[in-house]
Amino acid sequence: MNRLSIMEPASEVELAEALAAADGPVSVRGGGTRGVLGEGEPLRYAGRGISLYEPGALTLVAQAGTSVAEIEAALAAEGQRLAFEVPDMRGLLGTEGESTIGGVVAANASGPRRVSVGAARDFCLGVRFVDGAGRVVQNGGRVMKNVTGYDLVKLMAGSHGTLGVLSEVSLKVLPRPEVAGVLSLDGLSVAQAVAAMSAALGTPWEITAACHTDLDANDRASTQLRIEGMAGSVAYRLGRLKEALGGFGEVETVVSESHDWPWFRDVRRFAGGAEDVWRLHCKPSDAPGLVERLPEGAKVMLDWGGALIWAAVPEGTDLRTALGVFDGHATRVRGQGDGIPRFHPEPPALAALTAGLRAKFDPRGILNRGLMA
Repeated sequence: MNRLSIMEPASEVELAEALAAADGPVSVRGGGTRGVLGEGEPLRYAGRGISLYEPGALTLVAQAGTSVAEIEAALAAEGQRLAFEVPDMRGLLGTEGESTIGGVVAANASGPRRVSVGAARDFCLGVRFVDGAGRVVQNGGRVMKNVTGYDLVKLMAGSHGTLGVLSEVSLKVLPRPEVAGVLSLDGLSVAQAVAAMSAALGTPWEITAACHTDLDANDRASTQLRIEGMAGSVAYRLGRLKEALGGFGEVETVVSESHDWPWFRDVRRFAGGAEDVWRLHCKPSDAPGLVERLPEGAKVMLDWGGALIWAAVPEGTDLRTALGVFDGHATRVRGQGDGIPRFHPEPPALAALTAGLRAKFDPRGILNRGLMA
């Protein structure tokens, strides 16, 4: 294999040839915005472009190297969007580059709206990828109704390039709502915030984001809930939600044409800091107890109603050891973490299943070696 600074095959054929000819580990990456790197020679699939977009059918097909910005611009022109709200991690991680749709799917990158509509994997209709043996694999389709055997689409989403290199993705998209309404509660503790978010998510008012930070841009704890839709519907539901949550304290509401939540989506609270940053997945009811067990001085942001905790802790903290066993998992997102695995170690039974899948799709063990094991 040619020893270049980075391999960038421009077509699926070139990608298959490069992986078939690889004589050592390959570090698969998308746009380089997330800093998740395996061992080996860097490889980025450079195929770009939207090959099919049918607004009436709510479907889009794009080469995996297509930038998220290009896709979002094409969707916005038709009043549509990627519903799973792609996070931009460049500020948090101090990285550059341009987020690609292949990288988003490979990381299953999903923002605050996941609590209502699901994750990136839930909007993937089909994928094409090249496995570790250089074989081209296609699964799923380009329409919302397809039954084509094993669901490799869901398997590839979140695999971080350890099973194959994506070359094409087919996505379901959704219309962009007219307005967004936001309800804010200030000064709540984490326990109170989780209780308020749980109460809101239990109402019929279709909450599309439920987040909390222990310190916002105005130096206060803030719990925020979002509702989206037509202006009249949002105003009505926001009013009913305000009534339902009145017992949690003073409530503020606002309606805006802006839907983006970069403070929470992009974890801007921790951007530019020196602390290590971890993300904890847990049951929302467990979130207050986990926050209490964090090291002294830790800062937190909660998303998905408390099911996701972002924690900024002192450099070098082994947060898994500090927290002990809990029903969930912890991923180190920022920080060197010498000797601390980025991804949560799998239980033996799950690890055996994972190893079997990798042996099937990457028999030589060359794809992002050491990344998730």
